[in-house]
Amino acid sequence: MRIAQAVVALVGAGVLSACTFSADVGTGGPTGKPSSRTTTRADVDVPDQQAPQTTQPQARRVTAAAQAGGLVKLTGQGAVSDVVVDPGEMRPDMTLVMENYKVPAQNEPVLMIAVDNVPEETSTRRQHLWRGLLQHIGWTHGNITAEPYEPGKYGGSVECFLASLAETGNVVCGWADENTAGVALIPNSDLATAASVFVAMRGDIEI
Repeated sequence: MRIAQAVVALVGAGVLSACTFSADVGTGGPTGKPSSRTTTRADVDVPDQQAPQTTQPQARRVTAAAQAGGLVKLTGQGAVSDVVVDPGEMRPDMTLVMENYKVPAQNEPVLMIAVDNVPEETSTRRQHLWRGLLQHIGWTHGNITAEPYEPGKYGGSVECFLASLAETGNVVCGWADENTAGVALIPNSDLATAASVFVAMRGDIEI
């Protein structure tokens, strides 16, 4: 019996690194293109044996959870009443979350924005959402370096940066994984605290 052999090269990426991007807050949309994957299969002559059945895991989605990381979604007067940040290209099969979440003992809420079924590289969509948040708060101080943090149970990457000239102030965080991207504007915080809050919120927004 002859068996045709094939070698498939697998390339994986598991290293978090700091990401520097331009804080140009123009209204241009994301420039990434949908990535494509090619699967190579080996034809194997195995008599009287069926190939094992495999089930692809369902892609995760995002939802406007009533609570996220212990913070309560605001309704009524405190709710987001309009699209305050351009989310980028939205297709019929995509979900957009844009909600305010209450921070205890603070007047300013956390603004959370997330999308799923992203057609381009999710890190590209994350940067687009970041620029929208910077435009929303009127940041005009040039380039920003985002620092990596532990992403939590859903993996991918989480990065945050301080959009403030002081050591505490507006912190912007974002995640990107295989299918979804999300960002948040966390007011009156330092980087480490904001990153912890953001990862906890992501655990309830992404499902």
